[in-house]
Amino acid sequence: MSELRLFYHENGRLKMSKDIDTLKTIPLSNFIWIDLNDVAEEVEDQLEDFLKIYIQEEEEIEEIEISSRYIETADTIVANSKFLLDNYTQEAVSFILKNNILVSVRSANLKSFNETVKKLFANSKSYTNGYQVIAAILETRVEIDADMIEDTTQEITALSNTLKSDSDAEEDVLIAIKNLQEKTMSIREAIIDKQRVVSNMLKSNIFPADLKPKLTIIIKDINSLFEYTRFNFDRLDFLQDTFMGLVNTQQNQIIKIFTILTVIFMPPTLIASIYGMNFAHLPGSQMTYGFWGCIFLMVITVVVILFYFRWKKWL
Repeated sequence: MSELRLFYHENGRLKMSKDIDTLKTIPLSNFIWIDLNDVAEEVEDQLEDFLKIYIQEEEEIEEIEISSRYIETADTIVANSKFLLDNYTQEAVSFILKNNILVSVRSANLKSFNETVKKLFANSKSYTNGYQVIAAILETRVEIDADMIEDTTQEITALSNTLKSDSDAEEDVLIAIKNLQEKTMSIREAIIDKQRVVSNMLKSNIFPADLKPKLTIIIKDINSLFEYTRFNFDRLDFLQDTFMGLVNTQQNQIIKIFTILTVIFMPPTLIASIYGMNFAHLPGSQMTYGFWGCIFLMVITVVVILFYFRWKKWL
């Protein structure tokens, strides 16, 4: 759903408008954030003319090289980043900072943006320019990434408990492990992307110095998330090894059963083969109870072998 949101201060209060004509009635210095969510090209063209900026197309944002995702000129910062959706797919977002105004360009509804809006209206006096807004967006995004890592950790724990309690290793477990690995990898990629953006802002000559301590805290939070994702990768590797061990154990049990059955029935088979030979004279073949004696002998050999296996604790 396309949406245009313009945030500005008027009479000491923070306000929001969805009408682009608001730019013509409110002084430009009052605006702090212009959020474009899948808006029409006509709206982007008007903003480009009004703010004297260039708004990248969605295809450009997605295809831009990693080394070019952060660009800084004498008066403008352009930062492109990847934000995770609830389904762990990545959404390309572009930020443009010029004249203390933040312009954000995206094509999907993002929780971090909605949460940032709540922060702005809850404490509007703390947000007087676009630099403070982008710092709040990045901080909120890192908090959401932390929640997603925690959710993934809980899924890993649940899967681990399943392996402990279920003696039969399900084939779906391997698929579940692969999916969790992909989720963790997506989170890690998104975190690395934001670390690059924040690191460049820390080195920026344009970004306000009073906000850099906040960026430093965000970097520290990101580093702690790295450790968390590494821990989850290690757990998933352990679960995968455990799963393969369970599969091998089951296969060994099956092989063991067939091996034991083969050994148990070898003597009876041998006896039956001998007395099935087409010879005129076989010991005991002419006895009245020769047939039952042969059956008894086969049963005795099975019992003896079973007893021996029990004694050796092979069964």
